[in-house]
Amino acid sequence: MAITIKDVAKAAQVAPSTVSRVAADHPSISYETKKRVRKIMEEMGYHPNVNARSLANQSTQAIGIVMKSSADKALQNPFFPEVLRGISSVAHEQDYSLYVSTGETEAEVYESVQRMVFGKRVDGLILLYSQIDDRVTKFLLEQDFCFVLVGKPYEHADRITHVDNDNFTASYDITWELIHKGHEHIAFIGGDSNLVVTLNRLRGYEEALAKAGLPIRDDYHIHAELLKSGGREAVHQLFQLDEPPSGLVIADDLMSIGVITMLEEKGIKVPEDVSIVSFNNLYMSEISRPPLTTVDIQIYELGYQAAKCLIDKVNNKQEPSKRVIVPYEVVHRQSSRERRKPLHL
Repeated sequence: MAITIKDVAKAAQVAPSTVSRVAADHPSISYETKKRVRKIMEEMGYHPNVNARSLANQSTQAIGIVMKSSADKALQNPFFPEVLRGISSVAHEQDYSLYVSTGETEAEVYESVQRMVFGKRVDGLILLYSQIDDRVTKFLLEQDFCFVLVGKPYEHADRITHVDNDNFTASYDITWELIHKGHEHIAFIGGDSNLVVTLNRLRGYEEALAKAGLPIRDDYHIHAELLKSGGREAVHQLFQLDEPPSGLVIADDLMSIGVITMLEEKGIKVPEDVSIVSFNNLYMSEISRPPLTTVDIQIYELGYQAAKCLIDKVNNKQEPSKRVIVPYEVVHRQSSRERRKPLHL
């Protein structure tokens, strides 16, 4: 016979309502009582009925996660599994399930979000992107639906809880790494130009060049998918120029791997001929050849903080909007060096 809430209450010598509140992690129950009742629940093999509890609380106990691109493309980049790991850690602690939404087009992503909101499938959403004039963000604001952005909002930053790095300063710092090493011809390889993170990193790169009195060249700005293929395409464009760059600021480590591979095919060595600095400090950054100098943006922490903020908002509708800035660190490795000679192709 299945163990019931009354069985647990009897064994713990508390009321059934107390057991229910412990299962829901209600703040009115002391830590000591929660610990004692949970131990008995575990010993007796009791599992709360999440569906019943959700109906009673008018809660789905689910978080929706929205990615801008299809799962096939997004999950090729280790950024997404790592940020999902951070989100999952909090969700598991708070007994929330995850509902991941993707789409091949922006219209598909928008329709998927509408289904989640109008179908009451989730209590709140985490958007793993921030872009210019985003329909999804505007829709969620109009619906007054709980959501959190991983990234800086393009507008209405005071109304939107968001978790981000200081991407402008991080990009300034990593670009200055190359300038300090004597590089004067430095290109920027970024992702989608509609993404706010790309714009902030581009601004930081340009500010560093301006500070050093170096020219800002439009032909040194390349935007491609944050994948290895995007990095390969960027090399084709940059190294056909009459004056190719000696340094590259690349917005993602996975793109950097594609760049290094393509440069090798062209007989161009990193860092002897071209120095590379990058972003994200993905697991392959340290084992690439050469290991990448990169900005560690603490991807896991971005996901963890986003989930924590969202659940706080779900539990308290009056929770004010927050801006959480996760610190970054420049990790120095062997993909950049002092400029010694011009590159002749």
